[in-house]
Amino acid sequence: HVQLVESGGGSVQAGSSLRLSCVASGYHFPSYCIGWFRQVPGTEREGVAVIDSDGLSNYAESVKGRFTISLNNAKNTLYLQMNSLKPEDTAMYYCAATIVVVDIRRDLDESEYDYWGQGTQVTVS
Repeated sequence: HVQLVESGGGSVQAGSSLRLSCVASGYHFPSYCIGWFRQVPGTEREGVAVIDSDGLSNYAESVKGRFTISLNNAKNTLYLQMNSLKPEDTAMYYCAATIVVVDIRRDLDESEYDYWGQGTQVTVS
């Protein structure tokens, strides 16, 4: 049973930093893609940053240069370091995973992911 649990969200001022964490349990696959998505009420969920079992990462254009995704395999924990936060980064952030390596042309597409966490809220004012 795969479980993803996010933490680290909060309310911060513009220009601040936050680090989100996602602890994965019951997840031991040789190939995978795991990452962060975000959603504002009334809008579609969008891919933010993903990383796969080959160590390749991909970012949404809106966060490139500000966000960094990383994975600590020993701790089964995914991180999202978010710097220079902007009000438009305000959203519920979700951790998601799948057991295949998703092509880079689709890896920010939420439909490619099978497992989801409950989300952690990030508010930037």
